[in-house]
Amino acid sequence: MQMAVTIKDIARELGISPSTVSRALKDHPDISVETKKAVKELARKLNYQPDLVALSLKKGQSRTIGVIVPEIVHYFFSTVISGIEEVASESGYRVMICQSNEKYEREIGSVEALLYSRVDGILVSLSKETRNVDHLKEVMNRHVPLVMFDRVSEELETDQVCVDDREAAYNAVKHLIRNGYKNIVHYAAPQHLGIGKKRKEGYIKALEEFDIPVREEFIIKCDTIEEAVELTEQTMRLDPVPDAFFCVNDMTAAGVMKVLKRLNYRIPEDVAIVGFTNGEISNLPTPAITSIEQHGFEIGKEAAHLLIERLQQPDREIPPRKKVIKTTLVVKGSTVKNLTYSDQQKAGS
Repeated sequence: MQMAVTIKDIARELGISPSTVSRALKDHPDISVETKKAVKELARKLNYQPDLVALSLKKGQSRTIGVIVPEIVHYFFSTVISGIEEVASESGYRVMICQSNEKYEREIGSVEALLYSRVDGILVSLSKETRNVDHLKEVMNRHVPLVMFDRVSEELETDQVCVDDREAAYNAVKHLIRNGYKNIVHYAAPQHLGIGKKRKEGYIKALEEFDIPVREEFIIKCDTIEEAVELTEQTMRLDPVPDAFFCVNDMTAAGVMKVLKRLNYRIPEDVAIVGFTNGEISNLPTPAITSIEQHGFEIGKEAAHLLIERLQQPDREIPPRKKVIKTTLVVKGSTVKNLTYSDQQKAGS
């Protein structure tokens, strides 16, 4: 097994001191251009890699940030992770990713694992089961920077990145109403989650603005494709019969479409459907599903920027910040008849 090349090896080869090599690699102004060039060329030739563990111990940092998401396979969270990793990599940080799998106990276990691994900071989006955030308060008590994204807790005075879920839902339902739909069902997320509560509020706001009665029986907890497949046939027996669905995510919307097609409803002529996220699954059915683009990549980048800013300025007093990313309603064939690709681009801009 070949031994790793060290600064001492480079110094010995060039006949200079190890400290000179170290400063040359860091572009120190006291080192000549010729020496810097010689050191860097030899470092590349010998495939020198800095000892990250030693650097971390010296600086008291791991140069690693932890990320906890409900589901890695979820399109939205995978795009968030991509945004986080891009910013982290540019700033010299590695990313350790955990998933809670929508379980409160697994979220706690992930926090404990990240703290044990001595990550420099943590980014987290809450699981569906999470109501108590004492485990995240413990993170803050240990003075480990914490940034929450998408599913956030109002209890914690920490940096947060999210979209305006209320406004996004309002725009989606208003779009349905303006296209002639009145009996709109809302398949909602659990109401203890901020996203569930705010999307419901946006749904109600749009109905009230157009003087459409808010029917409690039209607001149904349903936020998975399995639940949508199970509940939609029964939902279509309500009086009045629903003519549109505003779903809390694209997976649920896809489940609704599957059942409606089986029941021989035409989409959007008989029933319209709107999802939330604008993930790949929204473009798979025919017609494609109108959805709200959350810009997960931008959310991830912004969350990582906030965290790394705190890590790079540990002595600076920075008050908790809340960043709101604007959403886009991307109109497709599930809500508008005979929509061309060009029309879709205009509607989603």
